[in-house]
Amino acid sequence: MKQPITLLVALLAAMPAAAAAGACRFEPQGEGRVAGIVDARTIRLDDGREVRLAGIEPAATATRALAGLLNGRAVSLRGTDDTPDRYGRQPALVFLADSETPVQAMLLAQGEALVSAEIGDKDCAAALLEAEAGARRARKGTWADAAAIKNAESPDDILAGIGRFMVVEGRVLSVRQAGATTYLNFGRNWTWGFAVTISRRMLPAFDAAGIALKSLENRRIRVRGWIEGNTGPRIEVLRVGQIELLGAK
Repeated sequence: MKQPITLLVALLAAMPAAAAAGACRFEPQGEGRVAGIVDARTIRLDDGREVRLAGIEPAATATRALAGLLNGRAVSLRGTDDTPDRYGRQPALVFLADSETPVQAMLLAQGEALVSAEIGDKDCAAALLEAEAGARRARKGTWADAAAIKNAESPDDILAGIGRFMVVEGRVLSVRQAGATTYLNFGRNWTWGFAVTISRRMLPAFDAAGIALKSLENRRIRVRGWIEGNTGPRIEVLRVGQIELLGAK
């Protein structure tokens, strides 16, 4: 007898995301059955609750993938804080009733999402990044596009995505502080080049992670976040996990 297509999709998607199975075990936040897919990041349960998939930024094609995984399925919710966001959605990691792998990891493993660095737990964050890395190595989904990772040396290309969540790679040419903000500059023209901004209130978090911002000078890094800026493109770092070191100096 053939298995339902949604179950097959779920099983295949979960295989490369197995590392997240034991790493993202947070407190239970309830259960329910998925009544509908609101959008690429939101599901509606049969009791009327809307749940936002925490920890990821979905690709444009993720709505269809999410429907294939979850429509009509029983799920459980886990997380560290179930306080609704400003749209009334409960943020959570979502698990199929018969799985220990979060749906977020399944989407990441299929290249249908990017890690948002929202998850603060070190082990869970690392597992989600590994699921994303597997899809990137295999050029799945969004990673099939060679331009999925932006080059920090091409600020115009990055600025064209203003208001979007992006992943950018490059070498930090200088680290400078101006008032309460530290700038990681990737271009020699500080006005027009790509830069990462880090506010003073974030410094204790970097210290706790053992990262001295000045040590990032001349290092290649990968940074993810929302593109903003009136002149040169900027990403504001609100969580240490938005920055990944790439290899040795």
